[in-house]
Amino acid sequence: IRGLFACTEEKFGTSHLDRLHYSVQGLGQVGGEVVRCLSMLGARVTVSDINQDRCVEFSALPGVEVAHGDEIYDVDADVFMPCALGGILNDDTIPRLKVKVVAGAANNQLLTESHADMIHDHDILYAPDFIINAGGIINVSVEVRPEGYDERTAVTKIENIYNGLREVFETSRRENLTPAEAAYQVAENRLEEARQVNGHSVADSTS
Repeated sequence: IRGLFACTEEKFGTSHLDRLHYSVQGLGQVGGEVVRCLSMLGARVTVSDINQDRCVEFSALPGVEVAHGDEIYDVDADVFMPCALGGILNDDTIPRLKVKVVAGAANNQLLTESHADMIHDHDILYAPDFIINAGGIINVSVEVRPEGYDERTAVTKIENIYNGLREVFETSRRENLTPAEAAYQVAENRLEEARQVNGHSVADSTS
């Protein structure tokens, strides 16, 4: 959800999630929790899942309605949140989207790298999946630390998802890149900065 704020601020100029309509594909652990949060906030949410029992369950929540099968791609919403399968952003689905933002938890949402250009050409803001869905990985990494789990550390790291996406979107605008390209550039810059710091550290320690 924290990353969603960065997306809505970038595209709609608002952090009021309740004012937007979301289409959510997949009602598993992550997708289901996202829908619950959005419903609690008072947002309108359209959902789909291959498990019809899950659809029925979530349709009982305030503001939640169900789209059947691949009708989820045709929903006239503001934000599409793929939280199930990868490769779902492709030649067939991207032209069907009526949203302005794609921000989901599914891995490898783009079928190929070229689809980052395609979705950008459709004036849809794409939140690179390896950034916005990093919360679970971050939480696990904190859990396995030798000193044990620290909730404050986990929350701080997850908060950085928002900052990371803001940097990606700013880089995308400034350098006329797709968000996917900008994300890789930001990552490469971070790695280069880390290498330089480590290089100086080694040099300092041997001098």
